[in-house]
Amino acid sequence: MEFGVFDHVDRRDVPLAQFYEDRLKLVEAYDRLGFYGYHIAEHHFTPLGIAASPGIYLSAIAQRTVRLRFGPIVYILPMYHPLRLAEEICMLDQMSGGRLEVGVGRGISPIEAAYYGEPTEPVTSRQVFAESLEILLSALTRKNTTVVGQFRKAENVPMQLEPLQKPHPPLWMGVSSNENAEFAARHGMSFLCNMPPAPVRERIARYRETAAGLNLPLAREPKFAQNFFVVVGESDAAAMAVAKRAYRVWHHSFHYLYHLHGRSPVQGERPTDFQAVIDEGRGIAGTPETVAAYLAPRIAESGINYAVSQFAFGDLSLAESLRSVELFGNEVIPRLRARK
Repeated sequence: MEFGVFDHVDRRDVPLAQFYEDRLKLVEAYDRLGFYGYHIAEHHFTPLGIAASPGIYLSAIAQRTVRLRFGPIVYILPMYHPLRLAEEICMLDQMSGGRLEVGVGRGISPIEAAYYGEPTEPVTSRQVFAESLEILLSALTRKNTTVVGQFRKAENVPMQLEPLQKPHPPLWMGVSSNENAEFAARHGMSFLCNMPPAPVRERIARYRETAAGLNLPLAREPKFAQNFFVVVGESDAAAMAVAKRAYRVWHHSFHYLYHLHGRSPVQGERPTDFQAVIDEGRGIAGTPETVAAYLAPRIAESGINYAVSQFAFGDLSLAESLRSVELFGNEVIPRLRARK
């Protein structure tokens, strides 16, 4: 069992320069405490995501860490030319000593896509994604790339850059449906779910069934991850008070663009109160003992091999998040590993 971090990189009310520096200090703590990976979201024009250019943000992380693996979940492929993205990925992988993990997807927000003038109709956006992924993988693994699609093309392109990891950095998807799980299996991708344990287990089962049915050789055992909101504190009451306060701010950021346009998120409204998050099996606040006791059965229920926590969200201060991360790394992880 590995442990990692997911981060929307959502805004809190401090100057942007301080915001980024605080996040980088947190990432240094993840590296120091032995977390496996740090995974960020890509969003645009919303306080939910302030790492709008993942490559720029991740290049700073590459320089501030030594062991930590990192990457986006996900690069929104329709918003990039895949050749430009391939060059960026090669640079990040080389500059980090081969620590990049590459998540890909077509994006979950039609509002953000519309702002960029990208197609929002599902059939078209899926085709754009598929063509972009084909070009991206070709550019990462070949010296000369030719892929011609309806919406994206690359013709006789001489690639000068290459990734350090061969044939390319590990691939990821954010998975919300069985269809996504099947796609991830066909491409040998790991995946992250922001869902309760029972549907996560269902997606893992579908992935394994698909891979087995196609007799696909896997370069490595895929990681199956579930994300949990986590606040660890000196007492249950204190941690819960902090989590409730911060979650309300995150909840506003999550719904910001949708409510601005008078609609709901694609996958529905998120719970308004942190207690509902706990009840769903998607988060916990408390002492190290409480957090470990909550996570252990849910990890077992979901069948994941990679537990990912969201330690920075809403208006959590740097000090609050750092304390939570330190308690989790020093006290929660050993408790969870001892239960195995």
